[in-house]
Amino acid sequence: MNPYLDIILRSASVYLFMLIALRIFGKKELSQLNTADVILILLISNSVQNAMVGSDTSLLGGLAAAAVLFIINFTFKRLMFKFPKFSDFMQDKPEILIHEGKLDFKTLSKLNITSEELQEAIREHGVEHFSDVKLAMLEIDGNISIISGQKNLRQTHYKRLKRSKKTMG
Repeated sequence: MNPYLDIILRSASVYLFMLIALRIFGKKELSQLNTADVILILLISNSVQNAMVGSDTSLLGGLAAAAVLFIINFTFKRLMFKFPKFSDFMQDKPEILIHEGKLDFKTLSKLNITSEELQEAIREHGVEHFSDVKLAMLEIDGNISIISGQKNLRQTHYKRLKRSKKTMG
């Protein structure tokens, strides 16, 4: 077999495996990375590198694998944009966590979101109590959006990875 065709097939297989694995483990895991998650991502990238390029550790082999990953990712995004049913299949829907101050314990349990995590999210938005939350949603990208009933608060978007020490103080 042509070595570059082999790299293409291996890279596509690894991409599809990772796509399925991320789909199974859920959207919450994408935005709320802790130290163990970062280590896992680094180790996975190292372990699948050999699976993609095999014994070809040349520059061209690595570039071929990277090009395949970019092309597949671009294609999936285009398909998701063009075909809403495919997009629905590939992505979860947003989930309501709090509505009019009432927590949806069934959804929180299903998504493995603790009350501490939810409390942290509402504090990040300047809201003190669950009862003050008009709507809290787990978005498709794994972030928690909060809309409070308070008119004086600016509506913000909770995103752990974008926080900096300057905004925390």
